[in-house]
Amino acid sequence: MMESAEADGAIAPGQTVLEPTSGNTGIALAMICRRKGYPFTAVMPDNVTEERTQLLRMFGAEIVYSEGAKGSNGAVELALEICEGDASYYMPYQYGNDANPGAHYHGTAVEILDELDEVAAFVAGLGTGGTLMGVGRRLKEADPETKIVAAEPMQGELVQGLRSLEDGFIPPIIDLSVLDRKIMVSNRDAIVWTQKLLPEERYFQPSSGTRKTTAGSTSPRGSTRPRSRSSRGSRPPSGGERAGRPGDPIRASRCSVYHAARVGDRARGPA
Repeated sequence: MMESAEADGAIAPGQTVLEPTSGNTGIALAMICRRKGYPFTAVMPDNVTEERTQLLRMFGAEIVYSEGAKGSNGAVELALEICEGDASYYMPYQYGNDANPGAHYHGTAVEILDELDEVAAFVAGLGTGGTLMGVGRRLKEADPETKIVAAEPMQGELVQGLRSLEDGFIPPIIDLSVLDRKIMVSNRDAIVWTQKLLPEERYFQPSSGTRKTTAGSTSPRGSTRPRSRSSRGSRPPSGGERAGRPGDPIRASRCSVYHAARVGDRARGPA
């Protein structure tokens, strides 16, 4: 998003980059802005985890807190209010920036296709929609039968980084026609999988990451296609270190942030 803004002349030296975030994209932007010399302000709910706040401050970010009860939707509202009519700010706006899904179309999806012989289904958490849209379009170009599945929180359950579309805000970059199914995942299921992943699979993930794992764990039954040896694949989560012993091989696992899996009976179509 920053490279695109610079190439298009949308951002000028001295402008402050302002972005609503639950923490993840904000941390990446804070790091990039520090390297490029832009001041950065993150607008995020006041109930985010302490480690996200610490990482943002480590990269020199200023933090403006929005009302925690409103989740990331509240952060979006406040950021738009701050940015409106103030030319000193530039907001990449990950929820409506085509460079967001574009990065996954040209990056993440290509890596998946390079690693796997076949992708029966791709499961990812529903946040901005960038991962699902970018990867989904590229995978369907390679194989129109690949199913794109969104793991979504139950309505009213606030999970940092993810959203329920039933709460009223649909990010502009989301095209619901790309999705084949949605799997609703409860907070309880996410917490259970968070506790299971570290001792059983040696993956460290937050609850937003384990929602995707929980959704993928419903997949072994009900598939409409034979499973190739590569129909499951995984990538290490982007925010935690493996807890394996030094020298342990990196293992393929059904537990991942980007989860290539078969989809089971519990999946249902987009609302």
